Amino acid sequence: MLISRLPKLGERVERKDVVSVVKLHGVITSQASPLAARGVINLASTESALKRAFGHERLKAVALQINSPGGAPTQSSLVAERIRQLADEKGVPVLAFTEDVAASGGYWLACAADEIYAHRTSLVGSIGVISNSFGFARLLERFGIERRLYATGEGKSRLDPFSPERPEDVEWLNKLHAQLQDLFVEWVKQRRGDRLVESDELFTGDVWLGQKAVELGLVDGVGNLREIVGKRYPDAEIVVAEPRKPLLAKLGVGAPAAAVLEAVQHRSLWSRFGL
Repeated sequence: MLISRLPKLGERVERKDVVSVVKLHGVITSQASPLAARGVINLASTESALKRAFGHERLKAVALQINSPGGAPTQSSLVAERIRQLADEKGVPVLAFTEDVAASGGYWLACAADEIYAHRTSLVGSIGVISNSFGFARLLERFGIERRLYATGEGKSRLDPFSPERPEDVEWLNKLHAQLQDLFVEWVKQRRGDRLVESDELFTGDVWLGQKAVELGLVDGVGNLREIVGKRYPDAEIVVAEPRKPLLAKLGVGAPAAAVLEAVQHRSLWSRFGL
């Protein structure tokens, strides 16, 4: 029988270097969602995990484990900027590892890393902007319901789902999308630099499997976290930095109707990628 020796009191114990792992799993949104089966990502929900991850004394690197179909552009940018701020303060490399999908805002997050690795079956990309809604004007008309809307300016009632769609509203939305798209493309080019391959495919909003993403320069290689980190830092301990959950999230407490609707919206984002 092999019995490991316990260290004596006062005896110095050799402590390993650390690679911290931060899990960025779920739809990117400013709202917490107790009913979201795969979680949500925003600055508030990730801040504690990021601070823990970058706070280790013997930190060698931080690994981002990303599984997200995207979501809110502002939260994508805020989380990515926070990662870069902490990485620059600590002077450590950041590696991103994509799982099922790192699309749209999920890929925005991945670009916060110095290197990106995808599984061969990962869906990567979707560099574009999308929004969706419903129009209920004909439904109201069918049931004889009169819509009464009062506003101080034409812009206040843009894209009202209970009013007929106006061409000028669609034109305004398209311009807004174009501005957000430019910011997204600028971020990708800034972070990926000359690793990107010149191709008309890159910024069409399409997604690719891992190996094709490598060929386009969207990621640096195919592999998983244990494999890559194990080779790069063979003597380091891999430690997962878990976020602190607020009490209401632990209890699953929220506004039922709003939470159910939000869960449906989140599900629709995942279903775009067959997940």
